[in-house]
Amino acid sequence: MVGLCVVVLGRIFYLQIIQYETYASLGEENSIRQEYVSPARGLVYDRNGILIIDNEPIFSITVTPAKFDKDKIPLLANLLEVEDSVIVERINEAQRYSWYRTSPLLTDVNFETFSLIQENIWQLPGIGHQIESKRHYPTNMKASHIFGYLREADRSDYEKSTDLRLGDKIGKSGLEMVYEDALRGDLGVEFLKVNAYGQSLGSYEGERSPQNPIQGSNIITTIDSELQSFVEVLMQGKIGAVVAMNPRTGEILSLVSSPNYDVNKLAGRLDRDYWAHINSDSTRPLYNRALSSRQPPGSTFKPLMGLIGLHLGYLNSETTVKNIGGYRRGRVYRDIAPLGDYNLEKAITFSSNTYFYSLMDRIATQGDFNKWSKLVKDFGLGVPNAIDLPSATEGIIPDSSYMDRRFGKRQWGLGDLINLGIGQGVISVSPLQIAQMTSTIANGGYRIRPHLVNSIQNGDGSVQYTPVVYEKIDWAKPEYLELVKRGMHGVVQEGSGRFYAKTDLVDIAGKTGTAQNPHGFSHGWFTSFAPYNDPEIVVTVFLENAGFASISAAPIASLVIEKYLNKEIKRRNVYNYVMNWVPKVDNSQGAAE
Repeated sequence: MVGLCVVVLGRIFYLQIIQYETYASLGEENSIRQEYVSPARGLVYDRNGILIIDNEPIFSITVTPAKFDKDKIPLLANLLEVEDSVIVERINEAQRYSWYRTSPLLTDVNFETFSLIQENIWQLPGIGHQIESKRHYPTNMKASHIFGYLREADRSDYEKSTDLRLGDKIGKSGLEMVYEDALRGDLGVEFLKVNAYGQSLGSYEGERSPQNPIQGSNIITTIDSELQSFVEVLMQGKIGAVVAMNPRTGEILSLVSSPNYDVNKLAGRLDRDYWAHINSDSTRPLYNRALSSRQPPGSTFKPLMGLIGLHLGYLNSETTVKNIGGYRRGRVYRDIAPLGDYNLEKAITFSSNTYFYSLMDRIATQGDFNKWSKLVKDFGLGVPNAIDLPSATEGIIPDSSYMDRRFGKRQWGLGDLINLGIGQGVISVSPLQIAQMTSTIANGGYRIRPHLVNSIQNGDGSVQYTPVVYEKIDWAKPEYLELVKRGMHGVVQEGSGRFYAKTDLVDIAGKTGTAQNPHGFSHGWFTSFAPYNDPEIVVTVFLENAGFASISAAPIASLVIEKYLNKEIKRRNVYNYVMNWVPKVDNSQGAAE
């Protein structure tokens, strides 16, 4: 017995005295926990300095798989009010990422749940918490297709990055995705003293130095939040898109795709029922119609056709074509404009199909089809768009190679090309592209790059400004542009746009258009700029299944222009008309567009 006591005392003496420094340092290691501190994501402002995206704090429960006792899964699931399978799935995911690193288990838990976890933390080894943040949207505008949303980084994301951890949220669409690197910021590190149950005893102050997180950069957008909110109200209950931009700078003032979705429900912990709903909704609220929709431009294409005809020498200001109710070329191509003689200006104002059928006929038969295609692309149609949002379509502007691929060599002919003259047939564009085309006409022939961010403000005080990028289209001569603009002015003064777009409050020029729809009512277009003599804004409206554009799309565009330039709406009758508008009959083929 005495011998045993001597052995035990000897061992205690060896461990506590001789090996003190070794085991003291190991003990310290066991009582210190390294935690990553998420940085605050950068803030987002509108063009007038109004805060449109900020952050609000949330509680997240974490797990360190190597320390967690899986026998505690039922208790943990009960406290968090989720199924056991959810906890199992999240812990397995954390294990695949790292056994020893702390990973998020469940984000955005309410304070009551957080408190229950803290009260029971002594029973939950390996469980901890972090105070993180989620996006908050303090204005009335939704702007879902502009903002985008955050989602947890998946395995492919964090395997490609040294900065991402399991559970980190990154931008998956919109500005949040395009400017992810600027907005995210840099992780911080802190060291906590913990007891045997893993409970925090406060910050560790020793040789290890914490590293403060660095907040993400702030972004100043080009968006006018008041205008954006107004346009969203106008588009309630409608399917389509509106793009408003400054034709001189390319700044997007408002961009609305309708229907939209509620970004608040995609902030913090994902609302899976809502996510399933918007993914299965037949109206496709996640689809950005302003950038991604591909539709025939209809008669909004006629002003560009006129410019091309002038440049190629097929037209001059006096060239006239007689409308007898249609254009005959093998068959009759219908024209519902008033009968009579048309020059270019009048043909744009009253939307004579015959005039542009005739023009496209001459372009095609004289072997200038490919030249036509190139000239159209100079205006930003049928080519990639460099806007700082994802999923902008190129659209389709055909040339002979495209027609060969689509129909086969020598399997297409003049009959497939004549419709292109009125923006129908094998041609498709997005509302953004028509807005860019209209801006080029309005600003004197400069193809301007559209963008949504004016500047990025970094934490060190430096500012990165977005340059105005433009290219002069030399063949678009001032006299050509002036002739086309007069025709567009006539559309509003005496043509189909006069019903709702003509007003003494602001001088508007524009062009209506119809995109034929084999599955229902025709789609309506209206593209416009104002003031006519010194354009400050371009507004393009596209409405699906709207019928005649002059009574569907044009009123919306005129209100957007009035609101932006005059800061108020005085034409309450037009506003009430738009708010109560529903397509009752497809009369788009009953009058000229």
